[in-house]
Amino acid sequence: MSDTRTVDGGIPATLIPGDGIGPELAESVVEVLDALGAPFRWDRQLAGMAAVADCGDPLPLPTLDSIRRTGLALKGPLTTPVGGGFKSINVTLRQEFELFANLRPARTLIPGGRFENIDIVLVRENLEGFYAAMEHYMPIGHDPKAIAMSTGFNTRAECRRIVEYAFDYAVRNNRRRVTVVHKANILKALTGLFLEEGRKVAKEYEGRVEMNDRIVDACAMQLVLDPWQYDVIVTTNLFGDILSDLIAGLVGGLGMAPGANIGTEAAIFEAVHGSAPDIAGKGIANPLAMLLSTGLMLRHVGRVDLAERLTAGIDATLAAGVRTRDLGGTAGTRELTDALLHHLR
Repeated sequence: MSDTRTVDGGIPATLIPGDGIGPELAESVVEVLDALGAPFRWDRQLAGMAAVADCGDPLPLPTLDSIRRTGLALKGPLTTPVGGGFKSINVTLRQEFELFANLRPARTLIPGGRFENIDIVLVRENLEGFYAAMEHYMPIGHDPKAIAMSTGFNTRAECRRIVEYAFDYAVRNNRRRVTVVHKANILKALTGLFLEEGRKVAKEYEGRVEMNDRIVDACAMQLVLDPWQYDVIVTTNLFGDILSDLIAGLVGGLGMAPGANIGTEAAIFEAVHGSAPDIAGKGIANPLAMLLSTGLMLRHVGRVDLAERLTAGIDATLAAGVRTRDLGGTAGTRELTDALLHHLR
């Protein structure tokens, strides 16, 4: 857990509403947190297209300074401007604050789907692999882009750090097993190193947490055939990005997929889905992913009591049949928020 830096009875935190449906979702989340009596004192900042419109920079310095100061942020979905040489804002934030662990839990919230009783946590290495790749083209003849090359990397230290995080998470949350997912049969160096460190760390947790490993393609197949065999999954950056969306699909999609990016000095919490500009302003966006991300944030700062009240309220709201259109219901953002406020205890 990072330093929560409590000031005057509150915890300073950066709030980035984001783009598209982001401001609507942020409004819902803040209202729910106020009803819970959550301790956050918000410093509102801009990023994404909203920041471009305001100051011409998708990730302005005041936003970065705010996160450095608070060490804690909740953000809505951001849109990286197309062209202009802008890097992915999300990737930049992870690198800027060394947010090495990406936590993406998936839990069945609505019964009656293809899969029941799913409860899987994916831990993704956030800084290395092919997402930190060095890419370039090589010309052949008159084609300057005849060959595209990408060189990813994994370091032993980072492989160990993310696997240790996964095992520590399992211990803290009474999880029974950690599965190390890799492609060491083909990428023998790049992911072989990851598997090697995974096995070393597992020995230090013998008797407390089980460990097994899976090749990533076999894991993907098993997740749709028998997902209940998985508890905590830890894997590299690219594989984690892919598998986390697959796992979200087991419980209804990205509209219910929370995410946390954890580092030693800062943590940023976010919904996994995008900014959905096509429905922005229509009042129909599903706030659950951002609300669930806020639950992770509450746990991170030690307010497990509030996180459990939030979870219970969400469960009761959905059980009462209040669901947004993406979940087969008719409720809008306002209606779901009002129902959740009613069910909070």
